[in-house]
Amino acid sequence: MIVADRRLWLAGAGASLLTAFGARAAPEVPAPFPDRTMTYDYLFLDLAPATLAADVARAAALPPAGEIVGVFTPQLGWHARQAAVLLRWNDPAADREAAVAALQSAAGVAAARRDLLAATVRPGTSDRPRPGGIYVHRWFVVETASVPEFLELSAEGWRDFETRFDTQIFGLFAAARNDADKAAGVTRLLLITRYGDHGVWEASRDPSTEAMAAFARRRRMTRDTWAASTLLASL
Repeated sequence: MIVADRRLWLAGAGASLLTAFGARAAPEVPAPFPDRTMTYDYLFLDLAPATLAADVARAAALPPAGEIVGVFTPQLGWHARQAAVLLRWNDPAADREAAVAALQSAAGVAAARRDLLAATVRPGTSDRPRPGGIYVHRWFVVETASVPEFLELSAEGWRDFETRFDTQIFGLFAAARNDADKAAGVTRLLLITRYGDHGVWEASRDPSTEAMAAFARRRRMTRDTWAASTLLASL
């Protein structure tokens, strides 16, 4: 399944469909692959003091077509009161916009930023993050024309990366392109990776591995990147 999906993207289906996403795209926006019906919302939250992200997520009233895939709380790189919630939707999802708006304005949420995401080579429609370890959220800014090669290099590097280290790539998502992205000719990509711990994260930087060779080629087409490590909260 992953190989077939990647070929569809490389053939241009994914890149062309990404342009259909807007900063406030409607719920019926198609997924980037014809055989996938799932889309995602990534909500980055600033919480009021004494507010727990898991409590906010548990109180969310999602329609049947939506589910909370993960709630992530900070380790390194985010402020102590920040968190992220990843939602998955079976499109078309009635009441999606109302449900997301309610979560963004829920008690204890001081501010919220929303990115609409589409899965690329991962995750599959039923994949979920594994408990334990740490989850690194890394954003990449890549020229839109380079996205197919970026995805190919990512999949190439993961084969060695996941075999060699206690790691799992949960997902590599393309974000809906806002006006600034379109003007700059870029696409933002979010990579969510599970590591056994921070020691594994450091060890995996070994430049001599096959994975790092692929990732170095990927880095040359990256305009900007930043990352934070998080914990997967229990719901």
